[in-house]
Amino acid sequence: MELALTGLSGIAWTVVYIAAIWIGFTQKTYAIPIAALGLNVAWEWIYAIYGLSTTPSLQAYINLAWGLADTVIVYTFFRFGRRELPAFISRPMFIGWGVAVFATSFAVQLLFIGEFGLVDMQAAKYSAFLQNLLMSGLFIALFVARRGMRGQSLTIAIAKWIGTLAPTILFGAIGGSAFILGIGLLCTVFDLAYVGLLVWARTKPPQLLSAAAADVSARARPD
Repeated sequence: MELALTGLSGIAWTVVYIAAIWIGFTQKTYAIPIAALGLNVAWEWIYAIYGLSTTPSLQAYINLAWGLADTVIVYTFFRFGRRELPAFISRPMFIGWGVAVFATSFAVQLLFIGEFGLVDMQAAKYSAFLQNLLMSGLFIALFVARRGMRGQSLTIAIAKWIGTLAPTILFGAIGGSAFILGIGLLCTVFDLAYVGLLVWARTKPPQLLSAAAADVSARARPD
């Protein structure tokens, strides 16, 4: 059961990242909210390096694959993300802000390790579920900020939900962690709400169409 749920989570999140990379380059944007992306990149590289340098496991190799994929998504953020911001934000300001977000993300992950240690991977589990809940909320905020589905997809939404639900069952329900089970269930609530929003948006209500047109016009300005 553990191997099956770990594999399911690995496959689902890999689908998320592949879809995010595809959308990033085809729609010239970034498909994962920056704060969640920063925490994910930091988590994946820290625990990939730690896992592969100690006792390599399936999860360690999955973390490495995720880290490599997320690095490409980071590129899409720095390449296209400036277009999402107001005109007064210069490119140097944008790059400085992005670097600060990623540096802070690594610091947060290291603080988790300093607080909980690496025994039984408690730091990895707690930080992973908390940043997962953050991502669930930020995807909804991204939908609102972009006034529709630009840079988003049902594939990402559904795969993100499944990729979180699998470890929730493994560590929360089977593993007996009330904290992980509770945070995982909250992720499910937000993830399904996000799925519902994307399904609703496919009906293309007039207010979304007009807002999307305004966004396209705004993005036409040079970087």
